[in-house]
Amino acid sequence: MRIIFLLFLFASPAFAQSAPGAAIAPGCGASEVNFSVEADKNQHPFAKPDAGKALVYFVQDDSNFNAIGKPTVRAGLDGAWVGATHGSSYFYFPVDAGQHHLCASWQGKGLQAYSAATDFSAKAGEIYFFVVRDTWQWPKGSELTQKIELQSVNVDEGQLLASKYPFSSSHAKD
Repeated sequence: MRIIFLLFLFASPAFAQSAPGAAIAPGCGASEVNFSVEADKNQHPFAKPDAGKALVYFVQDDSNFNAIGKPTVRAGLDGAWVGATHGSSYFYFPVDAGQHHLCASWQGKGLQAYSAATDFSAKAGEIYFFVVRDTWQWPKGSELTQKIELQSVNVDEGQLLASKYPFSSSHAKD
C-alpha cells in the first residue's frame, strides 16, 4: 500500500504539467473558452478612450492566409480573454493605465500552439493598435507554412488597416 501511495505522490506532478507544445502565451485566457464572432462590413467605428483609460484596437489581417476558412483569433489581456475576431476584422477594448500582457491565439482544439504575445505599457488617453497577421501557405515545395504574429503598429497605420476591415463583435460560447 505504501508503494502505491509513493508512486501516486511522485507521479502526480507529472500529470499536472502541460503537454509539450501546449504552452499558452502570457496574457492568454483558458484554452477551453471559445467565441462566436459576427463581423459587420457596414461598421467601421473608431472610438476615443474614456477618461482615465486607454483604448486597444485588435486587428486581424488574414491577407496571407491562403486556405478555405479563416481562423478565429482570441484576444487575451492579462490572463483573460477580452474578445475575438474572425477573418480580417477588428474590435477594440478599454484598458487601465499600466503594464499589460496581450495575447493572440487561434481558437479551436489543437490550435492553441498558434499563439503570439507581447507586452505594453498603456497611458490614460492613448490609443494602441495591435495587428495579428495569420499565415497559411503551401509554398512551391511540399512544406506548409502556418504561423501567427502579433505586433504593435502606429495609430496611422492601425487606422488605415482597420478601415479596410469590418468591425467584429464577439461573445463567449456556453
